[in-house]
Amino acid sequence: MAQTSPTPDSVENGLRKGLKQRHLTMIAIGGVIGAGLFVGSGVVINETGPGAFLSYLVTGVLIVLVMRMLGEMATANPSTGSFADYARSALGGWAGFSVAWLYWYFWVIVVGFEAVAGAKILTFWVDAPLWVLSLVLMVLMTATNLFSVGSYGEFEYWFAGIKVFAIIAFLTLGTLFVVGLWPGQSFDVSNMTSHGGFLPHGFGAIFSSIVVVVFSMVGAEIATVAAAESSDPKRAIAKATQSVILRVATFFVGSMILLVCIVPWNDNELGASPYVAAFTQMGIPYADHLMNAVVLTAVLSCLNSGLYTASRMLFVLAERKEAPKKLVGVNRRGVPVWAILASTVIGFLSVIAAYTSPDTVFLFLLNSSGAVILFVYLLIALSQLVLRRRTPDEELVVRMWLFPFLTVLTIGGILAVLVQLGTTADTRSQLFLGLGSWVVALVAYVVTRAMGGSVAPQRHPVEAVAEQPASRS
Repeated sequence: MAQTSPTPDSVENGLRKGLKQRHLTMIAIGGVIGAGLFVGSGVVINETGPGAFLSYLVTGVLIVLVMRMLGEMATANPSTGSFADYARSALGGWAGFSVAWLYWYFWVIVVGFEAVAGAKILTFWVDAPLWVLSLVLMVLMTATNLFSVGSYGEFEYWFAGIKVFAIIAFLTLGTLFVVGLWPGQSFDVSNMTSHGGFLPHGFGAIFSSIVVVVFSMVGAEIATVAAAESSDPKRAIAKATQSVILRVATFFVGSMILLVCIVPWNDNELGASPYVAAFTQMGIPYADHLMNAVVLTAVLSCLNSGLYTASRMLFVLAERKEAPKKLVGVNRRGVPVWAILASTVIGFLSVIAAYTSPDTVFLFLLNSSGAVILFVYLLIALSQLVLRRRTPDEELVVRMWLFPFLTVLTIGGILAVLVQLGTTADTRSQLFLGLGSWVVALVAYVVTRAMGGSVAPQRHPVEAVAEQPASRS
């Protein structure tokens, strides 16, 4: 498909500015609410105890700091390539190439995983083979993304809205239950200490659980990628990054506190579905049906956003001559069709692997992509450390707090989580396979450059004034 020439409502590279402010607002709000919150949080509570909310608090601070750094760079230079372009400008072509491919790889594996997870939820109501339901979900989400960027935004708007509504409903009803404003219930927070103490597995459990929590919060950065396809990228990015503190504090930390107050931390039901266990404890009828519907919504939202994000990263790679040039083509609606289809293929293959080799190929794909997002966050922090010094004050719509102290602290925190991955037997394979994926990306970069591909590292728009005596932050 030939690339369309830019129109008044298109971005310079041919992508259509089809996302509205309400779409971006809900993408930003719902981006951090994945199936990991609704299901994975029960595992964290079982392994940490009532103090599990501290794991979410520490991890949330890390995510907030990364988003603040990303917001600073993205408002100064909105780009569909987002952090891949910033890494390229700050650290060189190798960084932009590897972070884009690693992020693409992470999301296409997530797409396949979420399709299988969604199918498992559907079997709660539908008696059909898992692989059939997985393929149906993949086809539906692919069609949504292929139609237009506006259809992706609209779908995400409503599905993210359902997730947000469910969390707010739980926060409201759970608070009433805990403080004693619930029928037949008095103020009771005894579960915080009555089953072995506040931290029954010791203080170190807070940090050993951070690895799992990080992955449940992935997605906040999608808004900075999507903002480039909106009419006012700077405003959208500024709002998304500035509101992330409230979202993390309420959706994650707040709901974890309520969960451990309502249900004993060592209750077996927590591991399966903590919110169902809480609603059942509160006596709310059809809790299993209601929460399964919400979790399905979260899964589809993650699948939808994963396919969108992966396709945009692939589109940018093709523009930089780091992926087949065919992938840069868009249709008349400004949709990068070939980039979407290429990303979808890996998702379909992952679904097939989940059916044929769940304990080998599919498990390998999941483990090899697990630590990748931490490498991406590390490169975001390193990029901001470099670019901030090159950027004049007037370009900084959003500023990183206490620069460079908090930037360096964030880098240290990410490295500490990676070390934790390596020292824990259950997660060691994720670190080594993730490092292997990074090495493959770096080798691919060298080969691409040798074959005449990959554009030279682009100069950041403000680098031209780097030598001038402009004021620095």
